[in-house]
Amino acid sequence: MIEVILKKGKEKAVLHRHPWVFSGAIEKVKGKPENGDVVKLIDAKGAFMAYGFYNDQSRVALRLLEWDEAVVIDERWFREKVAVAVQGRNSILIDGITNTCRLIFSESDYLPGLIVDKYADHLAVQVLTSGIEKVMPCIIDELQRLLNPESIFDKSDASSRGHEGLQTQNIVLAGNHPPERVEVVENGITYNINIAEGQKSGFYCDQRDNRKIVASYAKGKKVLDCFCYTGGFTLNSLQNGAASVTAVDSSVLATDTLKENVLLNKFDPAAVTTVPSDVNKQLRKFREDGEFFDIVVLDPPKYAPSRSALDKASRAYKDLNRLGMLLLNKGGLLATYSCSGAMDMETFKQVLAWAALDAGKQVQFIHQFCQPEDHPVRSSFPEGEYLKGLLCRVY
Repeated sequence: MIEVILKKGKEKAVLHRHPWVFSGAIEKVKGKPENGDVVKLIDAKGAFMAYGFYNDQSRVALRLLEWDEAVVIDERWFREKVAVAVQGRNSILIDGITNTCRLIFSESDYLPGLIVDKYADHLAVQVLTSGIEKVMPCIIDELQRLLNPESIFDKSDASSRGHEGLQTQNIVLAGNHPPERVEVVENGITYNINIAEGQKSGFYCDQRDNRKIVASYAKGKKVLDCFCYTGGFTLNSLQNGAASVTAVDSSVLATDTLKENVLLNKFDPAAVTTVPSDVNKQLRKFREDGEFFDIVVLDPPKYAPSRSALDKASRAYKDLNRLGMLLLNKGGLLATYSCSGAMDMETFKQVLAWAALDAGKQVQFIHQFCQPEDHPVRSSFPEGEYLKGLLCRVY
């Protein structure tokens, strides 16, 4: 096996079992590995440290897999990791109230660059590293053996694949092409989702628990759901008796699908107003029109893809939340989120404090949101904790 030598003084993160080794920490490569090959990482004295995927095109040159030299990284190793991850989600799916979740969460499930989402009897896969790309045949076979899905669809259209020298692709890996509408159930609510054409892998199952928490406050309330996509917070609020929900998203396809989901669940369509519009512009229009709400939900896309973008993203989060606060009745609730891994909770709280100051509001943090159990955070990989949020009472 080809050996990669670590620079002296760069051992700490590897010893702590962090799975990334950056290209600048590598002293030398003995041989010419292909991108995606499994290589052996050794320290400056020649001692074994770990096995990992190699890629000389990526800033993360090594994605570590195993720290025990006696373990063989073969097809059986990958199959075992897939099986353990899938079995770990049984508690979410066992009661039938939910049949959609994330089955495999990349580094957090010891399979760097592999995302697998379950949508009823269909699987959506994202392959983000050259190493996982090479072992996909055995991973697909193991997923078929464990779950016998109707389809496995590759949604590897993330721009990050370019960092690994990979092309984007949307193709069927196994079974039939998923239908245009796949019916899934989450928290007892039914959704029609589009795996092939929808955002990310088709649905945002990382907000499952948070939707339920916010909905518990919605009975009899006037709710504004911003960046609503296909209606997660909207439908949960209606299920819990919200008086009305206004749902805003820039995607007409998303708001049209939301309206279909309202009818699918036999909720009163008159209780829902969909607004296909840019959220920031619409919030300003609501302000101009003197419209107020009891609950405002802000679930924007990733504003800070990296730490270098954090300052700009903080300003965007501050302005968005300031607008949201200005639309709340006194004592109303703001449920606000960031899915930017670079934005930690303390920074997010500070951003909200600035927003409150600019809005002339007093704010209490009454609940902290996080990602659910099918998006675990590995103790040696804190970067896996990307979703955070706050429930705020605003005066």
